Amino acid sequence: MSSPRYPSLYQINTRVWLTELSRTLGRRATLDDIPDAALDEFAEHGSDWIWLLSVWQTGPVARAVSRSRPEWRHEFAETLADLTDEDIAGSGFAITGYTLHRELGSEESLAKLWERLRKRGLKLMLDFVPNHMAPDHPWVEQYPDYFVAGSEVDLASAPHNFCRVPTNTGSRLFAHGRDPYFPGWPDTVQLNYGNPDLQAAMVNELTRIAGQCDGVRCDMAMLVLPEVFARTWQIDSQPFWPTVIPKVRKKWPDFVFMAEVYWDLEWTLQQQGFNYAYDKRLYDRLRDGHARAVREHFHAGLDYQDRLARFLENHDEPRAAATFDAAKHRAAVVVTFFSPGLRFFHQGQFEGRQKRISPHLVRAPYEPSNPELSEFYKRLLTALRHPAVRDGAWQLVECAPAWNGNWTHDCFIAFAWEKSTSERLLTVVNYSDHQSQGRLKPPFAVAPETQYQLTDLLTGTTYSRDGSELSSSGLYVDLPPWGSHIFAVHPAATTR
Repeated sequence: MSSPRYPSLYQINTRVWLTELSRTLGRRATLDDIPDAALDEFAEHGSDWIWLLSVWQTGPVARAVSRSRPEWRHEFAETLADLTDEDIAGSGFAITGYTLHRELGSEESLAKLWERLRKRGLKLMLDFVPNHMAPDHPWVEQYPDYFVAGSEVDLASAPHNFCRVPTNTGSRLFAHGRDPYFPGWPDTVQLNYGNPDLQAAMVNELTRIAGQCDGVRCDMAMLVLPEVFARTWQIDSQPFWPTVIPKVRKKWPDFVFMAEVYWDLEWTLQQQGFNYAYDKRLYDRLRDGHARAVREHFHAGLDYQDRLARFLENHDEPRAAATFDAAKHRAAVVVTFFSPGLRFFHQGQFEGRQKRISPHLVRAPYEPSNPELSEFYKRLLTALRHPAVRDGAWQLVECAPAWNGNWTHDCFIAFAWEKSTSERLLTVVNYSDHQSQGRLKPPFAVAPETQYQLTDLLTGTTYSRDGSELSSSGLYVDLPPWGSHIFAVHPAATTR
């Protein structure tokens, strides 16, 4: 199954989705109950990938931790005013086994859903959590040396990073999974990448997962890099990703790896074999709201940019509709999803949902859709299906002053996309809180003697411009605060 150069991914909280479906059916829903119409809608939106969050088996120990932590319950209650224990199933990242959770269906349910997706040209992405597991994972009993051990001194000095786990041979002290900058996750135990046997076992786990989907999103993938692991645990380890990725691809050549990664380690993980790495830096710059910093982010080479996952929200980040005001939100959407790379959307984003749903929860609150935002996303998704944006050539376009002293030209972020002379797009965003003007010279060939029509795919408005103007002084743009255009550019004679 081929994929465009710049695909789109849609992330779904599987447990929340099935809870909502259960209400409709009047019984517990499984993957088998997902209607074909929903899968058809994903394909119609232009999605290439469906990421099903939290499908793996979890256990009672992590669930009990999730229900008992006062600070977590406070967060959950802010999401669900009528919170009950049944809403808290435990984190989908505190895994006890890479098999479909028994409440989501039978062993065959995932395989059948995968086949239904493939028939619609959709690929399936699932989770892989390399850094830690739940305290009641079978390996804790069977292979305790797979985990980072602690001492009584560790527990006394850092009780937030270590825990006592009961086993059949008596209680043992283990470290909680964590990154070096925050306390441990109390519903997990830390895997020891200094143990070659553990690394071999994780290679086997990932190879088995690869037989159930088309790709994996690797949770906090940078934590198992030898330099990061040593900084966190003072334990030397061998590189994991350059070993496991070729081994998986030897059996599954087209398998895709996406890294959740921070701390400017995106390029490092790309070099170690990842197809895509989170672009958190772009997200942060868009939140800050400074056009020049955002524009400079796109000066990197396409060998890097093509392999970034661009997003405005996901299960870890706050909702975009709650983070950006309406006009800035739309501007950030155009910049994010008309840049090169993987376009990463999140369930509820198109409807303007405001409340982030913790991965510990299996129910979401009722929130009405925002009709204006939904209509905007509908037009945007239609524009993103344009062949130039899926398989064409991208360029950053510099904006020039429209006159001497026209400082507002620096507030524009503009891109050009081209697949053929009849498939060209010019995108321009005024990423500022004031009116801005400037001139954009299209980077593609423009015939001076030809009249061109520029149709804004967001509004349907068409403008006519002389080729001589476009090729000499450039296209004059005047946009309100956070305003944008997505122009399809055609010679007038060929415009339909």
